[in-house]
Amino acid sequence: MPMLDAHMVLAVMGIALIGGIIGLDRTAVGQFMISEPIVVAPLTGWMLGDPIAGAIIGVVLELVWVLDIPIGAFVPADATISAVSATAIAALGSMGNASLPVIGFSILLTAAMVPATMRADDIVRHWNSRLADAVMTGPGPDTARRLACAHLSGLPIFFMKSFVLYLVFLPLGLAAVSAFNHLPENVHRAMSLFVRLLPLVGVALVVRKLSMKTGDFFLLSGFVIAAMAGQLFHAPAVIIILLSVTGGWLGARYREQSS
Repeated sequence: MPMLDAHMVLAVMGIALIGGIIGLDRTAVGQFMISEPIVVAPLTGWMLGDPIAGAIIGVVLELVWVLDIPIGAFVPADATISAVSATAIAALGSMGNASLPVIGFSILLTAAMVPATMRADDIVRHWNSRLADAVMTGPGPDTARRLACAHLSGLPIFFMKSFVLYLVFLPLGLAAVSAFNHLPENVHRAMSLFVRLLPLVGVALVVRKLSMKTGDFFLLSGFVIAAMAGQLFHAPAVIIILLSVTGGWLGARYREQSS
């Protein structure tokens, strides 16, 4: 399939549109948690015909970013854009059948996206804060209504931020995957090992952030259930990984709600 044929262009535009809408759930409106990597990546993979790649990418990135919460002036990396972009790049770059090395390479590409997403978020937040300042200093008695209108007018800006970044990241990522596929087999084997080790890195990050004070029960329970599933029912590797890291994710959310 030509990399820039009509089907690919439509797929990129569709993912940018859907990703931009889902990205609003992150901070702008709703916050129903569908923008979390563990949800949005499998959803993206399912839409592109590769739910396994989406599940692996979502699990890994959720573990990495689970406790980075946009509170106050802190602007974390946009994990939603990273998850959707990595999944779309892996699925579209492999025609819906991404190999483990391609999945790993797509995850690795998200490291290059982080500075751009943080910078874009910072610009959008400053723009929206100027809208609020203009309302507060403007004439008229109905300040509450004008503030509500200003808030709603900021939603298209948040959407366009994500939409434009997808239109930049996805073609560049697809070109990078095309070049990666021509690298020697040794590089592919190394990237496959990289993917297998990533869940351990993610679990280590969760353990460090939680200090194992509240998440230990959830994390260890998930590990035990996953081990039993692997031994008794010969569950696929992706199911074992999902069960293990779900425990860490539940522990992180429990601590977040308790604090």
